[in-house]
Amino acid sequence: MWGRRGAMAAAAVLAALGAGAWYCLGRRGLRAAPRADNSLPASSHAMDMDTLQKLIHLLQATDDPLIQEQALITLSNSAAFSVNQDVIRNLDGLSVIGGMLSDCVPKVKEKALNALNNLSMNIKNQEEIQVYITQVCRNIESAPLNSDLQLAGLRLLTNMSVTSDYHHKMINSIPCFLHLLSEGTERTQIQVLKVLVNLSANPAMTRHLLRAQVPSLLLLFDTRINRDILLRALALAANLKKNVDNEDGTVIQDQYSEDSIFFTLCRDSTQFAQKLASLLHHPDTEVKEQVVRILTQ
Repeated sequence: MWGRRGAMAAAAVLAALGAGAWYCLGRRGLRAAPRADNSLPASSHAMDMDTLQKLIHLLQATDDPLIQEQALITLSNSAAFSVNQDVIRNLDGLSVIGGMLSDCVPKVKEKALNALNNLSMNIKNQEEIQVYITQVCRNIESAPLNSDLQLAGLRLLTNMSVTSDYHHKMINSIPCFLHLLSEGTERTQIQVLKVLVNLSANPAMTRHLLRAQVPSLLLLFDTRINRDILLRALALAANLKKNVDNEDGTVIQDQYSEDSIFFTLCRDSTQFAQKLASLLHHPDTEVKEQVVRILTQ
């Protein structure tokens, strides 16, 4: 830790950088007023290279988690502007932020993931961020169920899986994703489905997804389920059914167990067929369109 004088200096730097938080020093040391991560500081769009470099150096220089959190929040907010995304990359900020993912403090990991999430809206940044995908997956798996840390990791993977370039790095985490789909809250289910839908759009990922086991999968195809969950579950099923044939047009059933997604969705499944039939009467037009897409493939 920096001690009282170092903490005061760091607080002054963050205040000058427009971190948007107030600090007070008392018996417990540096404390920060709470603020939402999506509340952008007014000056973040105007940050020049020198300002961002000072912020990155501050992040490297301290092991105080409170200072780290505030520095990461400021970097995350500044990364909402595309011009800053390039500057942070050119200042080697991606590796500095990525290094925080192995930090032992969950809140610091969460803020680092939020920063990388904003930075990943840039293709060149994705090329560097992809080296952290395995660590992100580990963080998601080890994080408490439905925690902000877990959700932050899933949001980053959603961005990183929009193209198929890095899907192969997520293969080993498919069982974890499906566990979250079964056990998570609606918020977690929606976020993990975003990742799974992206993966399922890639034919190269089809067999990895179809081999997985999700005993409660059919529960997602229900007229009473949250609409956002239902639409994404239908998109997942539609993508998998579209890609289920191998290159010569035949289905190799022997490679799938009877409790796999393949047997639930793609083999003659009376239960799934019944679910789809009932969804044809769903009041939402988009839901019915997704059902028709599956039935007509």
